[in-house]
Amino acid sequence: MPTSPPRPSDQRVVITGVGALTNLGHNADATWKAMRAGQSGVTTIEGEDFKAYDPSKWAVTIAGQIKGWDVASVLEHREAKRLDRFSQLALGAAAECVKDSGIDFGKQDPDRCGVVVGSGVGGIKTIEEGVLSMVNKGPDRINPFTVPRLMANAAAGNISIKYGLRGPASCHATACASSGHAIGDAMLYLRAGLADVMIAGGAEAACTPLCIGAFMVMKALSTRNNEPNKASRPFDKDRDGFVLSEGAAMYVLETEAHAKQRGAKIYAELLGFGNSCDAYHITAPDEQGGGAARSMKMALADARLNTADIDYVNAHGTSTPLGDKAEVAAVARIFGDHAAKSKNGRLLMSSTKSMHGHCLGASGAVEMIACIHAVRDGIVAPTINLDNPDETFDIDLVPHHARERKTRYAMNNTFGFGGHNVTLICGRYE
Repeated sequence: MPTSPPRPSDQRVVITGVGALTNLGHNADATWKAMRAGQSGVTTIEGEDFKAYDPSKWAVTIAGQIKGWDVASVLEHREAKRLDRFSQLALGAAAECVKDSGIDFGKQDPDRCGVVVGSGVGGIKTIEEGVLSMVNKGPDRINPFTVPRLMANAAAGNISIKYGLRGPASCHATACASSGHAIGDAMLYLRAGLADVMIAGGAEAACTPLCIGAFMVMKALSTRNNEPNKASRPFDKDRDGFVLSEGAAMYVLETEAHAKQRGAKIYAELLGFGNSCDAYHITAPDEQGGGAARSMKMALADARLNTADIDYVNAHGTSTPLGDKAEVAAVARIFGDHAAKSKNGRLLMSSTKSMHGHCLGASGAVEMIACIHAVRDGIVAPTINLDNPDETFDIDLVPHHARERKTRYAMNNTFGFGGHNVTLICGRYE
């Protein structure tokens, strides 16, 4: 076994509740069923926010918007008006994961329960609305709830208030790695004996004119406007950028002892957390995947696992030319022959972003759904739209269709602008 750093405690950490709101489904189960079926949630941009800009004339007219979700299903009208959409999504996913876990926070020690939520851009919709109000109507007409709505920590704060959680509480804003950091930190709090229960995950509502426009002028987004469901195509030779999406996923994490004491059902065990920085470029990845490789190596050591133990990797796989190449290089560096398809390597790797697009700071949390079900159900979600695989990628990328595969350990990679890399490992609970 690899050498690993000492832990502050031997507390095992388990996942007991799952919640999600995505463009694939309005709950975690619907999201997983869509992933398993290889469905796409990418569509043509719609909504009141875009009417003044006529996005039909933009170079990018597609996104992964959540359509048809009624915020009134989880929040009263007055409460919802005080929240940015990213906080609304976070609270919706949190409500589901709490209900799913069966936990009654009214019977828990509030000082032993906490929350960590990641978001890359926080209340960007509120910021845009505030600027327009100031420019068009003057500063006196700015919404008085602007500051508490736009704060990146607003989701974590509001979840803490809703459930009376007075333990460890924080927010990560490390671009696309945000929710990976949030889940990893929550695990560390539990391991360290600083909490018994944590709600952790991420939320993003960045399908706004400013965000789409800004990524568009960076040439980061796919322009496959005539085929929205085929636009996100990780690892394909014809990939031309990512699809910006919104979404949220939240989890109830507990120490094993606490979960067993209350008779909770357990989805999976959270075993490893690694994080690193490329220290290379503010937006481009290290082309050799050095930082990503270090993150995976750290997570393996933390989980006390060898490379051969990992059955499935949920790739960051954004569908960008540089990012996908760097990630495959990192996986090849760490896993060697275990990943090499040409040498009958057993490792499977797929990108669910091919279906739901890129949820920025919520990505790691949304994609953890695929990892949990891989170890629990023995089903690996596919990479759809992989019609012309890059022949230099010597790894089984699970094209088009889900695959039955007994999976004991699954790895989740999330990488963000700024060079941030996060790797999580979950395993079948035994």
